[in-house]
Amino acid sequence: MKLAEALVHRADYQRKIQQLKNRLERVIKVQEGEEPAENPTLLVAELDRTVNELTLMIQKINKTNALTPFDAQFSIADALAERDKFMQKRNLLNEMIEHASIKQDRYSRSEVKFFRTVDIIDLQQQVDTLSKSYRELDFKIQEKNWTIDLLD
Repeated sequence: MKLAEALVHRADYQRKIQQLKNRLERVIKVQEGEEPAENPTLLVAELDRTVNELTLMIQKINKTNALTPFDAQFSIADALAERDKFMQKRNLLNEMIEHASIKQDRYSRSEVKFFRTVDIIDLQQQVDTLSKSYRELDFKIQEKNWTIDLLD
C-alpha cells in the first residue's frame, strides 16, 4: 500500500469514528418503554475496533514519515513540520492583517482615533510568500506520498 492510500484510509477511519459517535449519541438514551434503533453494545464494539484500526494506521504512517527521506536534508516528517510552520505563520500574519484592517467609526471628534502600527502591504506580501511556499512543499509531499510504500 502506498503512503497516500494509507492517508485516505486514515481519513476514512476518522470519518467512521465520528459517524459511530453520532449514531451512539442517538441510541444511548431512549424514553422508557422504547427500544433503541440500534444496539449500543454492537456500536461500541465497532467503535472500539475502528479506533484500534485507526491507531495501527497512524502508527504505520508515522513510522513511514519518520524513516523515509524527503530530500537530502529532511525526512517526510520534517517536511510536514516545515509545511505546518508555513501555515501557522501565514495564519498568524493573516490575523494581524484582520486586526489592523478593522475600521473604527468615529461619531464625534472626542472619540479615540486608532492608527496602525504595522505595514499591511508588507504583511500581505509575507502571507503571499508563505502561501506559495506552503503550496509548493505540499505538492512535493503529495507527490512523494504516491511513490512511497507504507512501512509495517
